[in-house]
Parts: sequence; structure tokens; C-alpha cells
Amino acid sequence: MTQVSVSREARLGRGRTDGSVQAVVLMLPAGKVEGSGRPSPLAAAAMRPLGRRLARAGREDGLAVHVVHYRCCGWNGDDADLACDAGWALDEAVRRYGDVPVCLIGTDMGGRAALRAAGHEAVHSVVALAPWLPEQPGDAARVPAARGAAAAADDAEPVRQLVGRQVLIVHGTNDERTDPELSYRLAERVKKVNPEVCRFEVHSDRHGMHQHRAEVAALAVDFVIGSLYGRGFSRPVADALVAPPPLGLRMPLASGFGAALRH
Repeated sequence: MTQVSVSREARLGRGRTDGSVQAVVLMLPAGKVEGSGRPSPLAAAAMRPLGRRLARAGREDGLAVHVVHYRCCGWNGDDADLACDAGWALDEAVRRYGDVPVCLIGTDMGGRAALRAAGHEAVHSVVALAPWLPEQPGDAARVPAARGAAAAADDAEPVRQLVGRQVLIVHGTNDERTDPELSYRLAERVKKVNPEVCRFEVHSDRHGMHQHRAEVAALAVDFVIGSLYGRGFSRPVADALVAPPPLGLRMPLASGFGAALRH
């Protein structure tokens, strides 16, 4: 696995240059609501285990996996800095690898960045893990106190950029940092304009989904490989994509998922 270094100089780290890359995954770490300082290296480090698993699963198929390092740590309101950095990384992936499909994988605020940047023409699929999302106008859902009042001031989160993309959202039901009900409500809105969306709930798990880390990783790998290479999905993912709301948007992630999958 290589790393994209999205710096103020917009440099790209060394990676595969032999023309063998057939698809790309860009991994977007967590961030903050506001902040102009440098991102914590721990946020990027947290993405690497999943990145390594994806790289192993796609090695024979020419999959390049990169972790994006943001210019700053915050979303910063209308500036949407993390989504802008994701857009830069997408442009750079196209410049470097050409016309190959890209999957964006983001966690926490990186999940919001992945969903927001999905309108780029290179994006084929999006995975949002416990995404940080603002409360939408008229929502009665709770907003965790740690997120502050800034969330309520945001305009409605756009979804039109997700048309034509395959979308997977995964959220722990006991998440106290990012509200799982808000990701469900966003998924409902996406489903109205794009049938290719599903959402899995990790019951009793918290923000990091550490209790079911293996199952979450297996789910992500299944979805990424299936979406980028058109090989189809495991039965639970395929069922979730075609099931009407709320079934396909509240699909429980079964304990032991992935133990017998082809990946």
C-alpha cells in the first residue's frame, strides 16, 4: 500500500508506475469540524490496517490503495477543506493512473468528505464508515454534544453527486460520537435518487466498530472489490442493495461475516 501525501505543495507519494494499476482506492481519515492545524498522524494510521487488507485482496487485479493526508485537520464550514483535498487526490489519481475506477473510503469526517467528493467523474463507489454528518433542517434526530452547535447551522447535505455511484454506509448502533440515525436519514435521501445504496448496522458497537473490526473489514473488501471490478457482491450486500427502505438501510452486520467469503 502506498500513501498519497496531500500537502500544501500538493505532492503525491511514490507508487506503482508500471501501468499495471486497474483500479484505485483513496482512503480518507477522520477530521474535525473546525481547525487549520495539521491533521493528527493517528487518524491516517487508523486507516492503514484496512488499507493493507484491501491491497492484499486486490494485488493480483492491479489495485492501488492510498491514504490521503489532508492539508489541515478541519472541515471548516463552507470551505469543506477535507472534501477539497479528496477532490485534489482524485485529480491526482487520474493524472497518475489514467481512466481507472476509484472507490473513496472515509471514516468519521472523512466519510462526509467521501460522500461529498463522489461527484468526480472517476468515482465509481463510496464507503462511509461511521460518517460525521450534520443534522438536516427539520430533523428531530439528536446531535451528540461533542459535535457542538456547528452541525445544526449547516445547510442540507447534498446527495445528487451520488447518482450513478454504488454507496455503502456502515455505522455502529451505539456510536456516541457520530449519530447513526443521521447516517440512516442521509441514506434514505440518497435512496430516492440512487437505488445503488445500502447501509449496514453494527449492533452494540461504538464509533470505531472495534468489536466487529474483522466483519467490518470483510464487508468493506467485499463491496470495494465487487464495485470496482464488477464481480458481484456477497449475498448480504446484494440483498441490501435491492431491499426497499428501511430493510436495505438497516441491514444488520452478522457476527462472523466474511469468514467464508471468496475474498
